[in-house]
Amino acid sequence: MKALFTLLVLCGLAVSAVAQATIQVRDDAGQLLVLAAPARRVVSLAPHVTELLFAAGGGNQVVGVVSHSDYPPEAQKLPQVGDNRQVDLERLLALKPDLLVVWRHGNAQRQLEPLRRLGIPLFYSEPATLAAIPDTLIRLGSLLGTSAQAQLAAGQFSQQLDSLRRQYQQARPVRVFYQVWDKPLYTLNGQHIVSDALRVCGGVNVFANLPVTAPTVTQEAVIAANPEVIIAGDMGGRGGLDGWQRFPQLTAVRQQLLATLRHLHTLHHTLGKEIVLALEPEPGCLLETTDEVCQFFAWLDLPDALRPYLGGMVTLRP
Repeated sequence: MKALFTLLVLCGLAVSAVAQATIQVRDDAGQLLVLAAPARRVVSLAPHVTELLFAAGGGNQVVGVVSHSDYPPEAQKLPQVGDNRQVDLERLLALKPDLLVVWRHGNAQRQLEPLRRLGIPLFYSEPATLAAIPDTLIRLGSLLGTSAQAQLAAGQFSQQLDSLRRQYQQARPVRVFYQVWDKPLYTLNGQHIVSDALRVCGGVNVFANLPVTAPTVTQEAVIAANPEVIIAGDMGGRGGLDGWQRFPQLTAVRQQLLATLRHLHTLHHTLGKEIVLALEPEPGCLLETTDEVCQFFAWLDLPDALRPYLGGMVTLRP
């Protein structure tokens, strides 16, 4: 009996040791990832993921990325395994990854399923708010074995975000139409992280209550909403904003308050007959962009006589 008791105790200790040795993290899709050891060969399947992995201290473990992974500069030297539309599975598998970090609503599920069947762990990343980014950094740090650096980066991000919130907490509400794409006309609802960034500055998304994250809207709906400002992601040039000049009844057009954001990738592609449009923010640049938007909104409230003199302080210009 004593020997049996001893054996049970030893088995319990062994199970406990194994449990302690594993890394358990829940991703943004709600699935639980369990790794036996920190990931050493990570492939990033979204530009924002690449930036997060480096920020969390895992730059040395990243062995592959997708196109547009241009920050930090070190990421530009890494092998590319495709883009948001198409992943080269052969090239990806040649890198022998032990962890894939993917964009939940960006990467095609038909591409990810074969990888899942091969048993490669997948971590889905899609922070919905600015406040969610620090937690994402911490979870990635756990998977990478770089918790100390991830905690530091998360703390710095939180401090900068808190500073922005305090600085602009008294900002007046500004009605904004955010244009993701012009043909067809896409926007974002209030659940997207871009809308959260606008809220920090006092921005009110005129289509925040729509049920779809990236819905199509009509020009008539935009005219009825009558935004004070129209902002577009940087799709090259003016991002289709010039087309609004045909509608001088819009407050934004009458006051010529149409602007583009630089630090947002707009990815527009076709999968078969299905048009997929997704907007992916670069988290590290997102605070910078948020600050630019806040400065822009503050610039709107300046007396007309002062705008030409203080406009140089504003990096986001109409």
